[in-house]
Amino acid sequence: MTLGHKLVAEALGTMLLLTTIVGSGIMGEQLSGGNVAIALLANSFATGALLVGIILAFGPISGGHFNPAVTFAAALGRELSWREVPAYVLAQLVGAFSGVTAAHLMFTQPLFAVSQHVRAGGAQFFSELLATFGLLSVIYGSSRSRSEAVPFAVGAYITAAYWFTASTSFANPAVTLSRAMTNTFSGIRPVDVPGFIAAQILGTLAATALWSWLLPPLPQVADREVVRHAERTSARGQ
Repeated sequence: MTLGHKLVAEALGTMLLLTTIVGSGIMGEQLSGGNVAIALLANSFATGALLVGIILAFGPISGGHFNPAVTFAAALGRELSWREVPAYVLAQLVGAFSGVTAAHLMFTQPLFAVSQHVRAGGAQFFSELLATFGLLSVIYGSSRSRSEAVPFAVGAYITAAYWFTASTSFANPAVTLSRAMTNTFSGIRPVDVPGFIAAQILGTLAATALWSWLLPPLPQVADREVVRHAERTSARGQ
């Protein structure tokens, strides 16, 4: 696939992700009669199901990141060229803000509206660190053992993380930035965004460090096998 194909896939996938997050939040709030638990249930199920679909659809083209944290982790693991990282992140950001706009258009909201939804404090910061650490751990672990299960593992994890984290698990810098532009159920105040993104970066680095030790990146494993094979061949020849 060319870089252009990959970028279109990333932009479209991220757009659909934000359309689902924001749109299902609005729909859930409208239909729940003020019951926040029911609105969150609708929001989490829709997002988890959508993630399975877009990773299955676009994963073979771009890797199905839809998340700068995942892109950064892929580059650290030598599964993506660092030269492609800025383009991936830009495509994800364009897709994310486009998704917010699409959801607003469907529900007759202003195209962009600065969020007033407060998500501040140490508990929120720790929640985002843990949510991102968990997401990357699920991706690292499942991609090494059963790569075909990654879409379902990610969808299931995010559905669960909506409920076990105080922040409702953004775990994605592009999602975080774009949700500052929706004053609906899924929004976040712009002033709270830097803390969320800092926590997501720390979670990404922590997960990458741990899984580099637990299960070395695939290229490193391959390199070690080549070395071992050469050593065995050399020993037989002596």
